[in-house]
Amino acid sequence: MKISLRILLGYFLIVGVAAWFVLTIFMDEVKPGVRQAMEDTLVDTAQVLARLAAPELASGHIGQGAFAQALQGLGEQPLQARVWKFAKNKVNTRVYVTDARGMVQFDSAGQDVGRDFSKWNDVYLTLRGRYGARSTQSDPNVAESTVMHVAAPIRLGGAIIGVLTVAKPNLAVAPFIESGRRKIFKAGLWLLGLSLLIGGAVALWITGSLRQLLQYAERVTRGEKAEPPDLGSSELATLSRALAGMREKLEGKQYIERYVHTLTHEMKSPLTAIGASAELLQGELPPADRQRFSGHIAEQAERLRQLVDRMLGLARVESRQGLEQPVPIDLAALLAEVLATRETQLQARQLHVQTEVLGQCAVQGDRFLLAQALANLLDNAIDFSPLAGTIELQLQGDSELVAARIGDHGTGVPEFARERVFERFYSLERPATGKKSTGLGLPFVREVAQLHGGSVALSNRPEGGAVAVLQLPRSPKN
Repeated sequence: MKISLRILLGYFLIVGVAAWFVLTIFMDEVKPGVRQAMEDTLVDTAQVLARLAAPELASGHIGQGAFAQALQGLGEQPLQARVWKFAKNKVNTRVYVTDARGMVQFDSAGQDVGRDFSKWNDVYLTLRGRYGARSTQSDPNVAESTVMHVAAPIRLGGAIIGVLTVAKPNLAVAPFIESGRRKIFKAGLWLLGLSLLIGGAVALWITGSLRQLLQYAERVTRGEKAEPPDLGSSELATLSRALAGMREKLEGKQYIERYVHTLTHEMKSPLTAIGASAELLQGELPPADRQRFSGHIAEQAERLRQLVDRMLGLARVESRQGLEQPVPIDLAALLAEVLATRETQLQARQLHVQTEVLGQCAVQGDRFLLAQALANLLDNAIDFSPLAGTIELQLQGDSELVAARIGDHGTGVPEFARERVFERFYSLERPATGKKSTGLGLPFVREVAQLHGGSVALSNRPEGGAVAVLQLPRSPKN
């Protein structure tokens, strides 16, 4: 299971359980809450009516007096009331009065006069000075037919002479209970839906950040140049910076170890030659031999200098993860400048250069590094071109890339060397001298190309010779 789904499910499960717990409490409290409010109102109503009924109950005229006339047929009077959004068309309250024996003396519904209610809790408890109330089904077969009865004592001179009970069916408040439940249920659904959206957003944010870190780690593993993702100021951003710092330290250590090893290996041959020539020069030698061995020393010393310079240049490029301050560069003008610096070598080998520029050839990058890369490719073309041959330079730009092609008419790249030409210290013998270079030129070009988001390739041409193609992203301003 993906981590994003795990985070989402975990978050939703926590919120869902909490929402279910809260909603259950609310739903369970709606019905008793409404009924408690109704009971509180009935208590007040019973107390008020008990005081009004006391004089007539004491005189024995509770069933024929003004009190009875005012409440008689109470439930039959039409109403046009609207309680919140519910219409109320009649009075749902019933009032009955019992004497001190519990016998019904008055009933606003006119149905239980003369009956003995002394056993009902509302009457029984009230006559004994306690709070009397009950909830009884009007129809034993219908569970929802319960009626709430709340009683108040009727007193005369401190003595209880009777009981007044106010009754109201619970169905009268059922619409309010159901409405409250629906609202709470809808709110719960909205809460769960909103929680799901928030959980999804949080999961996407976390997994998006983790995905960037994973992609960064994968690029580092492949040896690509990569900047750590910018994740703001969160803990993940701290982790990103820590990974970048760890990578720099590890790469720096491995880099030094690798380069010390390779540099030591490559320096053995020229140092051995220098040592042998110096040892011979310590003895008696003819002037011609002395000059020849002195030339060997100078030649190997120059080779060491070139090796160190090339390695330092390559090391500087490889240690960079990106361009610090790229500037717009006209690649055609830059190639012309590089070509001018190689005029002496071209004339010495009687080489002719054909240049072709097609389209806009502006790029963004480091001018110095690109000049060195073009110079290395041009040097290879000069070294491998036949005497009095032709070097073909072509720059071509389209909507996305600018390609610099530098081709010669030499022997081309041997089959065995095609997969190795970009390896460090791998070099082929120059046809004119039979000597090898440092083997660091093409690796340098590859690093510069990757640093600029481009690529470089070397292949043989069908008409003979080799062609190097350096591709760079076109400047977005052109």
